[in-house]
Amino acid sequence: MAKPHKPETAAPPRKQRAKPSAQVAAQGGSAAAFPRSVPRSVSERRESSPAARAASPPAAPVGAIISRRAADHLRSGHLWVYASDVVSGTLPKPEVELLPVADQRGIFLGTALYSPASQIALRLVSREPIDRAAWLELLASRLRSAIARRKPMLDAANDACRLCFSEADELPGLIADKYGDLVVLQFLIKGLLAAGVSDTCVRVLREELAPAAIPLAIWERPDPRIRELEGLPAPSSDPLWAADLARPAAATEFHLNGLAFHYDANSGQKTGAFLDQRANYAAAQQWAKRLGKTERALDVCCYQGGFALHLAQVCRQVTGIDASRSSLEVAERNLQANRARLKAEVDWVEADAFEILRDWSQAGETFDAIILDPPAFAKSKRAVEGALRGYKELNLRALKMLRPGGLLVTCSCSHHVSWVDLESAVAAAAADASRRVRLLERRGAALDHPVVLNLPQTEYLKCLVLQVE
Repeated sequence: MAKPHKPETAAPPRKQRAKPSAQVAAQGGSAAAFPRSVPRSVSERRESSPAARAASPPAAPVGAIISRRAADHLRSGHLWVYASDVVSGTLPKPEVELLPVADQRGIFLGTALYSPASQIALRLVSREPIDRAAWLELLASRLRSAIARRKPMLDAANDACRLCFSEADELPGLIADKYGDLVVLQFLIKGLLAAGVSDTCVRVLREELAPAAIPLAIWERPDPRIRELEGLPAPSSDPLWAADLARPAAATEFHLNGLAFHYDANSGQKTGAFLDQRANYAAAQQWAKRLGKTERALDVCCYQGGFALHLAQVCRQVTGIDASRSSLEVAERNLQANRARLKAEVDWVEADAFEILRDWSQAGETFDAIILDPPAFAKSKRAVEGALRGYKELNLRALKMLRPGGLLVTCSCSHHVSWVDLESAVAAAAADASRRVRLLERRGAALDHPVVLNLPQTEYLKCLVLQVE
């Protein structure tokens, strides 16, 4: 897919610190064995007596010992520990996915999923010691809760949503998206590849979506970039579950705000409209109508037509631009599926957004409404400076083409780019274009992509709705 909107599971490399031990600790699927900050039992005191210590050599602590900085982050509600913050440990069983975590004083902090190849080595799943059986029970319970929170969002006009959003639903690395009668799972960290995890997810999905919305098939389709960063194997080409195993359904049609979109699990990329933009699609349409800017609209980085098709319900002419031919082919299919509902003349242009906006702005092209929804320009903190130059350039060209009173909807889908960063880039572009910009709304992702205040990575999508004078 061109740019899936979701919190970035992998993280940029951080400066390495010297560690007493080169490896993270693990223990056969059990989270145990750190000194605790509670009084020891009589038996524990007896076992630690001088006689007992003389009878057997001391055992090395099993688990990950982390830096003070990382421990403070976990105590404040964060769930990640970077590999550079793991200061010691042993690794008796490399295949184990669960690790107990303690600070350098030996105080137990929780149980984490372990990713040996990732820059994010540990992702906390419990503040208690748990083993694999308890983890699978916790997984099932949290996934049920996540689905229950989304059920009120589903109806005939919206039969697609994100059922589980990784850390935001206390299930790090797990994404579940529903597209009509298909469900697509992403297991984005090594710890989720352990025995029982996929079976548990499939069972819960079938039970919770039955009877009316039970899927025809459940597929695993991880993000290729994250899979490479995390060192994960390629998934099976077969579905995790299908109502008809002989001919499993891989393609379907789903609906957002009453419009139809195509999805194909075997297309080689994620397809369909971006689920996190669902509410923003509707908002762009409503603002164009409210402001009376319904003549000519432009959707830049349109992907498969999400914003363009919503604007086509109220505008006379809509143009969508994207660099991906395959995305525009699906956009055309989506256009035809909704043709009876749309009043606009719609055309698609395959082009680089920066080049075509520069050419059109210099040629004097004008529009009533412009949407800017580029892919994530900043996949790391180091990339923010360059990303902001890109955002400024796109917004500058859009501002030069907007008619007085026109609508500008401009987005960023990187959590590394803050609201202040984005607004500053747009303000700088407005100054260069000699345009006055009024803020109408600040918007984020749809409610099926919740923001958790303790986890800043969950607030990645920023959407500014602006009127340009």
